Amino acid sequence: MIASLGWGALAASSLIIGALIGLARQWPSRAVGAVLGFGAGALISAVSFDLAEEGIRLGGADSVAIGLALGALTYYLADRVIERPGHLRGRAPSRPSDSSNGAALALGAFLDGIPEQLVLGIGLIPGRGVSVGLLAAIFASNLPEAVGSATAMRAAGHSVGAVLRLWTLVAVICTLATVAGFAIADTASGDLQAVVNGFAAGALLVMLVDTMIPEAGRKAGKIAGLVTVLGFAVAAALSGLE
Repeated sequence: MIASLGWGALAASSLIIGALIGLARQWPSRAVGAVLGFGAGALISAVSFDLAEEGIRLGGADSVAIGLALGALTYYLADRVIERPGHLRGRAPSRPSDSSNGAALALGAFLDGIPEQLVLGIGLIPGRGVSVGLLAAIFASNLPEAVGSATAMRAAGHSVGAVLRLWTLVAVICTLATVAGFAIADTASGDLQAVVNGFAAGALLVMLVDTMIPEAGRKAGKIAGLVTVLGFAVAAALSGLE
């Protein structure tokens, strides 16, 4: 149990580190866009290899598909709830505000972080040990999400304390998810693990298409595609670690 808490805290610590980096100074828009692009590539790799492929291996494509639908709908509905107060009645904004983009990235980190770290905890059953690839992929993909969100929320006028409290809360909940995964490891079926993987993948895909990739392109310009490929390549290499 102590080991699961430690590994969970290590994986989730990148959320706080990323928030601190985002708050450290006023980063150029192009740099923030490049970080978001890199993170998008890392997350696409996580969806492909650590979540969808592994979920299909554990429980089959049907269980992953159920999780995908649940994760996508959950993110979509939660994002609508978050953004609604900032919209003028009867009018759609010309583009998302920094505040709504920051909140959307935080929501994405929350909704995919819990099932990802749940899977990390399930993998800690005696005799298997920690999955270095999954641990590295979670850490590497969390960082850009937190940097981008903290930067956007600070630009929108949120206080440093409020941003840090938000990301600390997300990190604590994700850490506890690892402990919960370890606690249910002996009883979690392959189908359940596949649904959990699919849920994280579904939430991530909607967040990527709706928020992270458009924001990376808007801020970084033409280099967004290149750094996205770089992020994918790095995360894919990490996912192959044993």
